[in-house]
Amino acid sequence: MASSLLNGSHFFTSELQINRRFPSTTLVNFPINSRNAILVPKCTLSPSPSPSPSRPVSQLRFIQHKKEAFWFYRFLSIVYDHVINPGHWTEDMRDDALEPADLYSRNLTVVDVGGGTGFTTLGIVKKVDAKNVTILDQSPHQLAKAKQKEPLKECKIIEGDAEDLPFPTDYADRYISAGSVTIEYWPDPQRGIKEAYRVLKIGGKACIIGPVYPTFWLSRFFADVWMLFPKEEEYIEWFEKAGFKDVKLKRIGPKWYRGVRRHGLIMGCSVTGVKPASGDSPLQLGPKAEDVKRPVNPFVFLIRFILGAIASTYYVLVPIYMWLKDQIVPKGMPI
Repeated sequence: MASSLLNGSHFFTSELQINRRFPSTTLVNFPINSRNAILVPKCTLSPSPSPSPSRPVSQLRFIQHKKEAFWFYRFLSIVYDHVINPGHWTEDMRDDALEPADLYSRNLTVVDVGGGTGFTTLGIVKKVDAKNVTILDQSPHQLAKAKQKEPLKECKIIEGDAEDLPFPTDYADRYISAGSVTIEYWPDPQRGIKEAYRVLKIGGKACIIGPVYPTFWLSRFFADVWMLFPKEEEYIEWFEKAGFKDVKLKRIGPKWYRGVRRHGLIMGCSVTGVKPASGDSPLQLGPKAEDVKRPVNPFVFLIRFILGAIASTYYVLVPIYMWLKDQIVPKGMPI
């Protein structure tokens, strides 16, 4: 039964790319802008029908609200490093995803937005002195875990909002966002990426590591109930609108998935862009999509939280299912 429910088609490109499949080799130009590209690792691709459209980004999922995300991670922080990360965000994936960030000097000033328990930050401080790294997250429970990690003792750790960062304009050499309470929980992803542009110095680079939208129908359902799973072209569009240049997307995923992306991935791509000029982003936006100070109906809050948490359970089971298939199906064969 589980196999029949989870048996969908392999990943394919979106309507924006006029359903043209990526080749299984190296670098592919993105049709929005010739300067932008997708770095595509080798993987098995097969013919697929066109996907159903995802819910609009503006239509918030059940755990895409900041208050629900806050309480969601209040409990998830207990098991995040030991239960969640092994299935979705391994050390190998982390190092692979951080490579495009170009952390070439230990003296770089880095902000890790949505740093959570500090798992991604541990990869950053391999390349950059911890005293030059700031970890920001809205969850004090996640940050408490980061404070316990010895390699991060010299990092500055603060609570904050990704859509309203407490850093001056032209402050950092690198902006990195991956892991907990990052783009998948931003009510307005475009605003968060606009803030990334603002805090970077001229020539600085932003690197956002996040989910990718599934193509299999059951996975799409649970993804749309739980949180934001952007499509690859949406990342590119958000970066470009914010003013970034040389925008690139690198696909990542657990090794035991064998390149399969039909179920979506909690950590499925690493997107980078370079800030070409000093100052704020040229993009003008209206008021925030969500006012966290506005009173929330406790009944509505509870229903949203419960439904979102139930939906998230599906994505705890998917990597286990894929791992079992990887163990059973002979190597070299598609799963």
